[in-house]
Amino acid sequence: MKKILAVLLAVLMLQAGVLFAQDKVVKPTDDELKKILVDFDQYAAKAMVDWKIPGMSIGIVQDGKLIFAKGFGVKTSGSNDPVKENTIFQIGSTSKAFTATLAAMLVDERKLKWEDKVIDHAPDFMMYDPWVTREYQIVDLMSQRSGMPGYAADFLFLLGFDRSYIKHAIRNIKPVTSFRAKYAYQNGLWLVASDIIEKYTGKAWEQVLKERIFNPLGMPDSSADKQSFLNAKNVSSLHVAEGDKISALPKDWAFLDWSYIAGPAGAINSNVVDIAKWLTFQMNNGKVNDKQLVSEANMQVIHSPKTIVNLGSEVHKNIFYCLGWLYMEHSPYPIIWHNGGTQMKTMIAYVPEQKIGIVILSNYVTELPELLAFRFIDQYAGKPAKDLSAEALAELEKMKKEIKTKGPATPKHPLTAMPLEKYIGDYSNDVYGKINIYVVDGKLTIAIGPKKVKMTLNHWDKDIFAVNSSVFGSDLESVFAIFQVDPQGKVTSITLDALNQNDDLGVFKRVEEDTAKNSPQNS
Repeated sequence: MKKILAVLLAVLMLQAGVLFAQDKVVKPTDDELKKILVDFDQYAAKAMVDWKIPGMSIGIVQDGKLIFAKGFGVKTSGSNDPVKENTIFQIGSTSKAFTATLAAMLVDERKLKWEDKVIDHAPDFMMYDPWVTREYQIVDLMSQRSGMPGYAADFLFLLGFDRSYIKHAIRNIKPVTSFRAKYAYQNGLWLVASDIIEKYTGKAWEQVLKERIFNPLGMPDSSADKQSFLNAKNVSSLHVAEGDKISALPKDWAFLDWSYIAGPAGAINSNVVDIAKWLTFQMNNGKVNDKQLVSEANMQVIHSPKTIVNLGSEVHKNIFYCLGWLYMEHSPYPIIWHNGGTQMKTMIAYVPEQKIGIVILSNYVTELPELLAFRFIDQYAGKPAKDLSAEALAELEKMKKEIKTKGPATPKHPLTAMPLEKYIGDYSNDVYGKINIYVVDGKLTIAIGPKKVKMTLNHWDKDIFAVNSSVFGSDLESVFAIFQVDPQGKVTSITLDALNQNDDLGVFKRVEEDTAKNSPQNS
């Protein structure tokens, strides 16, 4: 018995020694850090070119100080106007952490509790299932575990629907999993969170954001509205791929406002200098200039895992969604991060133990910002620097080839469609509302949403048409509109498969019998 106790004591002492050893945080020396930054600078510049990104800006924060801030490339493809460290970008979904922080402030003020029922604070809130409506908590709004399909009805933002409509549409989205059972990324529910913030502050989310975060943290160049983005003098253009060419979108791009409608889910405009202050605030657990803006306890709530995103191997890490942040298990220390995408791509990440953080803003959507962040974090921890960019590019090219070979083959002998007047008319569903189908220049055309977004239908086979629209991009051979026809040859509904995230989200039922006189003005 004594021998067993001795062995147990030895094991416990060994474990204690390991724990004690881990208390010493791994950090590079000053000389090592200089070499890391030089290497990272060169690597980022080359990788940006490899990914055909016009411009990018990177900031690195160590122990609350901005130790690296640099612009790469140009603000607009084809121009000579360089990106600098104070160039404004859209930061997309990394805005969510700001909204979660505002909610945490209200919890600190005892205006609400994380576990409060949403309907106690927003009586008009409703999910598809009445039980889920009753049980939905404040924390659930920001935990990505609603049971709805991922990115549920996000096209509502692009089509011109306002926040009020989108919040109401949530109740008509059927779940695909049980409530709290599975991770599924959402944007619409953040509008409900902002409603509650606005209720208890008496001000618009954008104003609360400015007064409670931007101003105290000293972020003068940050904003959350379209006009500020348009008015900014030092601002990057948005870019899109047109075949192999990367082109800048015009200032008056018809869909520029979508991220600002999404507001608390993705509206912030900022630069690496300002975001560096935000990172410092996060790493200081809610403190700025010795003032605790958010309690450490509630900062812990924001940064703690709530929903399993991925349970994987050493390659595919265990990842959990928190509140506007992701928590990823990593060696030697976990990483807290979030990315964001509009027609730009953002990555913000930090390692709490090492007090090191990085922000990468780019003006074209690729996965490079994430790759650069993770590569730098590994370098900082003394791990071998892998060529993550080259590996990912190789995988991307492989995937593109697979998509081409697996994509739908154009029918060699397509069946003839019915006369086009058979398809025209009004169709409707509970989420996307009414659409109108009419004929323009001998082709069926759909008008959808308050913006009357046009989709041209090119005949594919029988009652199936390929969709061509600026909403979905230009290469649309795998996006279809399928008409359902009854035995009498009457069209009863149309399915837009790009919107069909569950059994009927993209199904529009015919609402009336129409003639060739139908036009978008009649819808």
